Amino acid sequence: MIVRILNEGQWHLTDDAVRGLNSFDDAVEHAVTAGDQEQLTKALHTLLDRIRTTGTRVPDDELEDSDLILPAGDSTVEEVQQLLSESEEGLIPG
Repeated sequence: MIVRILNEGQWHLTDDAVRGLNSFDDAVEHAVTAGDQEQLTKALHTLLDRIRTTGTRVPDDELEDSDLILPAGDSTVEEVQQLLSESEEGLIPG
């Protein structure tokens, strides 16, 4: 699966690695529901760091369709809330 982090680039993740992101996704959703920007920033950084460490960076000169698009680490509660409103499964499906 190809995951894009806005303003950063793309990473290739195995299906197992994607499934392992659900608890991090839950933390992001909880922070948005609470309207807590500080908690959201921490949760996003944890989620995105996990993607960077478990995935393989797609070179910038390769163009791949993204299966998932995730917000940047400095996204606001409102920006992430908008992304979540477009999905019934959070940022990460499953």
